[in-house]
Amino acid sequence: MNQQHPADRAPRPAGGRTLHVDGTNLLRDGAPHRMLSGSIHYFRVHPDLWEDRLLRLRAMGLNTVDTYVPWNWHEAERGTFDFTGWRDVERFVRLAGDLGLDVVVRPGPYICAEWDNGGLPAWLTALPGIRLRCSDETYLAAVAAWFDELVPRLAALQAVRGGPVVAVQVENEYGSFGDDHAYVAWVRDALVDRGIDELLFTADGPTDLMLDGGTLPGVLAAATFGSRPGQALDKLTARRGEQPFVCAEFWNGWFDHWGDPHHVRGADSAAADVRELLDLGGSVSLYMAHGGTSFGLTAGANHDGTRLQPTVTSYDSDAAVAEDGSVTPKFFALRKVLNEVRGDVGDTQDDRWIQPPARLGARTLPPVTTRPLLTVLRASGTEVGSTAPLTFEQLGQNAGLVLHTATPVLPAGDTTLSILGLHDRATVYVDGHEVGVLERETSHLGLTVRGHGVPVRLEILVENLGRINYGPRLGEHKGILGDVLVERRIVHGWTSRSLPLDLLPVDGLWAAAPAPAAAPAAAPAAVGPQGVVARVTLDVDVPADAFLALPGWRKGFVWVNDVLLGRYWERGPQHTLYVPAPLLHAGSNTVTVLELHAVGHDLELTASAVLGEPEEYVEEL
Repeated sequence: MNQQHPADRAPRPAGGRTLHVDGTNLLRDGAPHRMLSGSIHYFRVHPDLWEDRLLRLRAMGLNTVDTYVPWNWHEAERGTFDFTGWRDVERFVRLAGDLGLDVVVRPGPYICAEWDNGGLPAWLTALPGIRLRCSDETYLAAVAAWFDELVPRLAALQAVRGGPVVAVQVENEYGSFGDDHAYVAWVRDALVDRGIDELLFTADGPTDLMLDGGTLPGVLAAATFGSRPGQALDKLTARRGEQPFVCAEFWNGWFDHWGDPHHVRGADSAAADVRELLDLGGSVSLYMAHGGTSFGLTAGANHDGTRLQPTVTSYDSDAAVAEDGSVTPKFFALRKVLNEVRGDVGDTQDDRWIQPPARLGARTLPPVTTRPLLTVLRASGTEVGSTAPLTFEQLGQNAGLVLHTATPVLPAGDTTLSILGLHDRATVYVDGHEVGVLERETSHLGLTVRGHGVPVRLEILVENLGRINYGPRLGEHKGILGDVLVERRIVHGWTSRSLPLDLLPVDGLWAAAPAPAAAPAAAPAAVGPQGVVARVTLDVDVPADAFLALPGWRKGFVWVNDVLLGRYWERGPQHTLYVPAPLLHAGSNTVTVLELHAVGHDLELTASAVLGEPEEYVEEL
């Protein structure tokens, strides 16, 4: 099928749905059309780089871009909506259209996407008794209010009104979660009632279980998979009869969890399956075409039934366009397939977009200045007293840390301190000294602490490792959901200090503790674990991309100037954090590290990303 390059298309007139279903054919303005799409999440790319990344996708031979819309990115506080700056989804969509790309929007309200809470706001999942993603009246009322704000913005950007939006997804892989068909129909109607006229579709895995739960009569059923497209087509045909074959997510790569291997997929493997999919007459969206970064505390988590699996900061996903915009061998393998299907070799002017972005050179940063972590945290945030430790939800807090303090008597000698219902990780201090770490799966077993029969200052620093974004545990609460025990005795009388690191100004954190009396050392003294807040200056002549490494540092968070990049963790697989050039300015820049346990060596800029030892990944249905 000979396809025009999207940049060569004439502007689309308003009036009439742009994409139509005609038997097994997908028509665009009445002509046979193949959607060659790739996923970019505007919320995972600095807005100054949106155009760069979109042009790189276009250079690969794609004619469409798709994106989710995360509810919690725009309504972090109930009733307060933000569509400015990094959250200006309308600007992203218009920009894609200006570059000649069609746009597919996936507004949820649930998106998964390895994004915190699957995109659902923490205030929503904190509502007592609420049931998510079903016909629960409380849930539907909240979704309706969100859609009242969002959907008219998207409707105004539809192709039928002169914009680039040609299709909108109904919910997201609902068949992997539930079977409330009335709810899925409600979402469809909510989109239509608020002005969506373009093609609607559902997207589910090509299995009986998932198609049973997620599809709707009269709505195009797309599939999500990463291999065996022929089997997916057979399943869809058997279940749905004649309809266009659309893969709404082709998983050409995969994401990573902390402590697990770094997933990669060979370029030839991905290209071969895409070729087969297209040979079967299908349309495709590459997930991800460019993954980007889960900046701040936006990365979600999964749960495999036995353990929490928090997702790393990088969302590179072994995509064709890497986290920093570099094109990969997968880019060229997929470009070859896409160009053959389109019947041309693309716009040669786009070849400039296969050049790597500029980078700062590798270097070691100056010695760090440190302040004691507990001293900083005790002077930051807000504190509330209660009988038991307050959860994140009770504090009205989405992400970050909570510091709980009590003064129990510890019996003389060794005793066991344990936590029931820990979500997710706790560093335990007795009289200001770190005595151990408890994690979600084993916190009930406790750790040994030594007492002398007198009261101690017991402090427990709880970290939310990311809210679950997929499966029946969606919406789980965070913090200490049960009790803290000294042996079998419950500890009462707590203060809980809320420390939402993504909302606290980093300069305020640094200023919360007095400067050290003596000149700081570049390396830690050998006195055991000690968390710190550390600062270093990064001098830049011309801003460019960088990769930041923290050799010897154990676990924590990094800010560049006033932007929280995300988490680092010595367990890997990720060992560098991507610093996009727009976060830097010419001259002196400030790098701030909140280290939970012990200062490492000097901070370093590296020549390339270090995302871990690769392990080949091929999705199995």
